Amino acid sequence: MRFRRFFKNKSGIDTIIASVLMILIVVVASVMVYAYATGLFGAIATPQKVATEAISLEYASFTNNSVVNLSIRDIGTTPITPKSYYVNDYTGNQYTRANWAQGPYLPNPTPIQPTALGNATILISSACSTSCTSSGTPFVFQPGYPYTIIMVTATNEQFSFMITR
Repeated sequence: MRFRRFFKNKSGIDTIIASVLMILIVVVASVMVYAYATGLFGAIATPQKVATEAISLEYASFTNNSVVNLSIRDIGTTPITPKSYYVNDYTGNQYTRANWAQGPYLPNPTPIQPTALGNATILISSACSTSCTSSGTPFVFQPGYPYTIIMVTATNEQFSFMITR
């Protein structure tokens, strides 16, 4: 019997409750549209920008068979300070200069700034003398052969370039 009386009453929700719900829905929708229009959601959801190191090789010029000059551009968002380099020939032989800050032909004394062009002189063989160590058979830059240069920055980022004399 009770169930019939419960289902028999067909009255809806009270007018006051309905009005409050409608006002609440309109206010929430208005806040959402305002936040979207002003980019507030994008500012909240966008991660903070992190400084990045990136290098682009503009060109390489060979002074002789033991020296190559690299023009490199910092295309990242932070200055780059070269620390060391490795030069590999096509057979796997390698020259390593672990501490570029010592000896002749230093890299730029100041870091390469973002969007700036910098020069780096890469020495191998007798031109590098005691500043470099070699593994495998000693070699020099020969015309027509490819060489891989791996440059390491002060933050230990590695950048690899393929050059051909």
